[in-house]
Amino acid sequence: MSRFLPILATLGALVAGHAEAAASLPAGANVHHVLLVSVDGLHASDLAHFVSAHPDSALAQLAAHGVNYTNASAVVPADSFPGLLALVTGGTPAATGVYYDDSYDRALSPPGSDCSHTGTRVRYDESLDKDDGHGHEMIDPARLPRDPRHACAPVYPHAFLRVNTVFEAVRDAGGYTAWIDKHPTYELVAGPSGHGVDDLFLPEIGANYEGLIDTKVSEITGSLARTEAYDDMKARAIVNEIDGLSHDGKASATVPNVFGLNLQSVNVAQKIYGYRDDNGALTPGLEGAIAHVDTQLRTFVNELERRHLSDDTLVIVTAKHGNGPIDRARLDKVDEARLARVIDTAAPGALAQLTTDHGALVWLRDPSAARPIAAALRKHARELGIADIISGERLALRFPAPTADSRTPDIVIVSRNGVIFTPQHDGKLAEHGGFHEDDTHVALLVSNARLADAGRSVTWPVSTTQVAPSILAALGLPPDALQAVRLEGTPVLPDTAWTAQDQSPGTTAALTPRNGQ
Repeated sequence: MSRFLPILATLGALVAGHAEAAASLPAGANVHHVLLVSVDGLHASDLAHFVSAHPDSALAQLAAHGVNYTNASAVVPADSFPGLLALVTGGTPAATGVYYDDSYDRALSPPGSDCSHTGTRVRYDESLDKDDGHGHEMIDPARLPRDPRHACAPVYPHAFLRVNTVFEAVRDAGGYTAWIDKHPTYELVAGPSGHGVDDLFLPEIGANYEGLIDTKVSEITGSLARTEAYDDMKARAIVNEIDGLSHDGKASATVPNVFGLNLQSVNVAQKIYGYRDDNGALTPGLEGAIAHVDTQLRTFVNELERRHLSDDTLVIVTAKHGNGPIDRARLDKVDEARLARVIDTAAPGALAQLTTDHGALVWLRDPSAARPIAAALRKHARELGIADIISGERLALRFPAPTADSRTPDIVIVSRNGVIFTPQHDGKLAEHGGFHEDDTHVALLVSNARLADAGRSVTWPVSTTQVAPSILAALGLPPDALQAVRLEGTPVLPDTAWTAQDQSPGTTAALTPRNGQ
């Protein structure tokens, strides 16, 4: 029996308990605002290299007034969806039920179906977009999977998530929340209630054309300059929110108690320009992308100071995931079609979904086919770039067993370090989504001048899942208000003790209670 069965059995009770009456946010919290910045792709080594070369940078300033966790790991598989959810729920895919933005669920039904049969690909990316009639992208409900247990209703990303988010916890306690990300499907962060984020801004970044030879000039991520311009647009929205406005600057709003954004320029630069060597020395293109992020961070810091909010705001800089390989000499590309052929030969018709990047996840229509497929993949491991195959009992030690959970892949393929499952003509130099150190060893910096250990580097291992409970603790809320924290026992980050509260006139008062929202 899987050790995760008790977790799965208690999820329903936890969700029901989440509807309890909200408490007031404490006036004596250490801070009343948390700004979370995910710089996708940013490794701990990238931060170290940049700060060493730029001691007057905003990142160096934040480190001097904060705690730098130099041995932080993102969750695996190291994709954007599970990576973001780690930051805002405190949970791994075992608790959230979300393994990738392109996955599979044995209990849901295909888009547009009558739910007469179950088992469907669950794709929450730009492929779901449609024009809202005003030049903006929105989710097309016709392309969503359907739930036969709930009148065959479309399953939006937020409803796919099994546990609550920091946004829901803060909002339920009377706070105001905001988030900015790269696809409409990132409404996921609103949580199972669908109402966790007051001001949600999700401008579509476009298809994933990083560095490909067939890049269209209009695609944002085919160009670092266009990606930086896109990030600048989102950064301006953060400044508006610091100034007590809605993200578009058109309406007055409360300064959010928890807010933040995703930045993509470093992620794109890693894929286009890569690194100088196996030690992670920065290429000019990548260093320039980090410098661009640094300028955005300085803008946030300066605006918080101008608004007298610096002492009352905890700034967190981290990443949903890294990118690899750092060592370009290890880069090897294996077309995912070769994986699919080996799987189909071993068990014809058994493959339900194959999701690949810097690793691969395999879902099967027939779970009994896992054993012969795993054996065939091992037989062809050398030519397919495979380092390990995880299935059966070994898989159930890491995730809920596929027989116990409709979301868990039947087989996890760990590629050799540097192997990306993509066509040879794909021009990108790095990718994420795997289980390697380059995917998971990310930057994690928390900064506020009142942190008792400000200026310290913590070298022992921590996880990005510890960010979420640390956010609530800083706001004076119980970390176990998060269901994933209770399920997995996620602790707050170490060395986050605070000095005495500054009662100077510039310090913001208690969080504004919600009025009828």
